[in-house]
Amino acid sequence: MPGIIGRKIGMTSIYSAEGKALPCTMIEAGPCVVTQVKTQDRDGYEAVQLGFGSKKEKNTPNAMQGHFKKAKTTPKSALAEFSNFEDLNLGDTVNVDIFSEGEFVDIAGTSKGKGFQGVVKRHNFAGVGQATHGQHNRLRAPGSIGAASYPAKVFKGMRMAGQMGNKRVTAENLQVLKVIVDKNILIVKGSVPGANGSTLTIVK
Repeated sequence: MPGIIGRKIGMTSIYSAEGKALPCTMIEAGPCVVTQVKTQDRDGYEAVQLGFGSKKEKNTPNAMQGHFKKAKTTPKSALAEFSNFEDLNLGDTVNVDIFSEGEFVDIAGTSKGKGFQGVVKRHNFAGVGQATHGQHNRLRAPGSIGAASYPAKVFKGMRMAGQMGNKRVTAENLQVLKVIVDKNILIVKGSVPGANGSTLTIVK
């Protein structure tokens, strides 16, 4: 599926033709440089590797410096592979104009890390409830997690406290509301994963 790499700018709202305020996300999508073209004969599958953003040469490993010099471009901070691109060669540029208003896209990013959280925040538990009958410290407790002598263990996947966020998340079927080609801006309806400034991959 063809796509592009972008950077989340932030959220705003625009008005529809009916005068309804629509929450939307602004994304700096591209320009991306083709840093590698993978073929069935050499790599076993067909894909195009795109590079986005800039990176200092001193912070780029020598092997990657050579990789980017083959494409006659500067070091890039983000790389991603996309399929079903046609007629692209090494060093070509992909811009936001591959998208059109009204179509739907899938956007993947790394969600905000929330640290170690309890079951109320992490899994939307209600807690034990009332602080009556001596329950002064049970309001946000998980409650029972299983039986006693049988099965005598905690099953895998039990919803408990733990690390929350900081995972790869894909928001599917987000509608493209506006494409601003001269500024490489893509405006999609709704929210996308990640903090402002984080890297995203947008796929048709």
